[in-house]
Amino acid sequence: MRDPSSVLPSVRNARCLELIADDPSFTNVGVAYMCLGGFVVAFSMFSLLARDKLYINEVVLGTAFGILMGPHFAGVFNPRSWGSHSNAITLEAMRVILAIGLFAIGVELPKTYMAKHAKSLLVMIIPTMAIGWFIVAGLIHLLFPQFNFVSCLAIAACLTPTDPIISAAINVPMRLRHLLSAESAANDGLAYPFLTIAIYLTVDATKREAIGHWVLVGCLYQVVLGVFVGVLLGLAFSSLMEFSHRHGLIDRQSYVTQYLSLAIFVSGIVSTLGSDDLLAVFAAGCAISWDGEFTVYTEGQLFSSVIDFVLNCVGFIYIGAWLPFESFTIPALDITPGRLLLLTMGVLLLRRIPPMLMLYKWIPEITSWRQALFSGHFGPMGVGAVYTSTLAIQKLTTPQNPPITQEDMLTTALHPIVSFVVLNSIVVHGLSIPLFSAWCNIRTLSLSRTLSSMTTSDWFYKNTAQNEANEDQMSFHVTVDFELQSPKESGPKTATAPSTATPEVDVDFQEGKNQTELENVRLATTPTDNQDTETSNIAGPPGTPVPAFQVRPLAGHGQ
Repeated sequence: MRDPSSVLPSVRNARCLELIADDPSFTNVGVAYMCLGGFVVAFSMFSLLARDKLYINEVVLGTAFGILMGPHFAGVFNPRSWGSHSNAITLEAMRVILAIGLFAIGVELPKTYMAKHAKSLLVMIIPTMAIGWFIVAGLIHLLFPQFNFVSCLAIAACLTPTDPIISAAINVPMRLRHLLSAESAANDGLAYPFLTIAIYLTVDATKREAIGHWVLVGCLYQVVLGVFVGVLLGLAFSSLMEFSHRHGLIDRQSYVTQYLSLAIFVSGIVSTLGSDDLLAVFAAGCAISWDGEFTVYTEGQLFSSVIDFVLNCVGFIYIGAWLPFESFTIPALDITPGRLLLLTMGVLLLRRIPPMLMLYKWIPEITSWRQALFSGHFGPMGVGAVYTSTLAIQKLTTPQNPPITQEDMLTTALHPIVSFVVLNSIVVHGLSIPLFSAWCNIRTLSLSRTLSSMTTSDWFYKNTAQNEANEDQMSFHVTVDFELQSPKESGPKTATAPSTATPEVDVDFQEGKNQTELENVRLATTPTDNQDTETSNIAGPPGTPVPAFQVRPLAGHGQ
């Protein structure tokens, strides 16, 4: 017979565990923090391998990690279990991530970029978004006939914005990178008019009333006022920071913190007014760097890149755990995984590629159909789509179960349809580069000068004698570089530096060629002010030359 005294410790331990579990401070939020921080730590340890060898960035891996940790697998991280306000939490989390990202894009564009490239951006944003909006709405109406066309337009509006997710493993001409970044930032905010017209037509009593609300509120108050307030705040803070800098009241570190603080501040002001805060944040970023001084003062600082990396990780882990897999089948609305997959294929093929191929001749920055095809393909859906769909649900009433009215059906179907397309977009756009690389067996090389004062703090080199002795030597890292030039420009390249002083030259790469021969290449290392350079591998302090050149795949390797 077991001694009763030996049972007492186990009973006491079990009681202690029960008390800890009942303690209000013992919640799943701590587990969520552990998952978010643990992934960032783990990915940081192998980020060079993932990005430069496997061509996979934190977006794909973060989403996969979120799915694994989410309620459908490990069950340790479930954003939907955080009370009845889970949609409000999702909306604000996506808002903060988008606001900081869009502000950073606006700040990092070349000075007066929006004015110089207004024609191209107007062609890329308004006609491309409108054509894709109607195409996606038609696909939804074809596959899910229970929805009327207005409801289909509301769902399609959530899929119109693109996210600036350009993989670190891809190298595109800087003019094209700037164009895609500016377009993605602008259409994240301009999704409002496309969404609000469908929402007003759904909830208002008459079409006349809906159109009136859309013009006055959806366009003038939200979009126009939002842009005006954003530009006004941006110019005001630009003048204020210039005054502080001129009188020695602000340092470079304080300049860099504006990436975070001003983005949230502007978003708070404009969202309090009820206007389009995302478009306002982007407008504020463009206005602050309109004269180029903000970019000069923050050049070479890594804070914005660190914030962007952490927010990408956190945001897509959240999305992965948030995905409603159980809602991908709703028999009452004819929603099945098969139909959702057909919709996703149609969206990826028809949403942007046909409009871009039709309109690229009116866009000077896109010089060939290859670049148009690339620009049309790389319009991924992610944070912006989740944000817009959640915003739409917040504007609609709570649906009945089972849904009866069109508004009920729209509210019920928004997250399942949008999240399924977002998941597949992340997979397709995130894995297309490594799959393309494996298929074509492309081997490319990017040679860049690395100095400790450019990209790495001094502490990294203090205890490394070899690095101290070789700080000025060349280092190699691998990237994938599409041939995005026009057919007229194609052909064998020479190793002669271009006369335009652009710090990039194209070099043919042959299997087995001795890489040390590349050291004999002459580099043009004196970029002119405000010049759109061709690569952006490193960023140094003001006046620091940034020599870098790419090796493109030879003709015949998938070209």
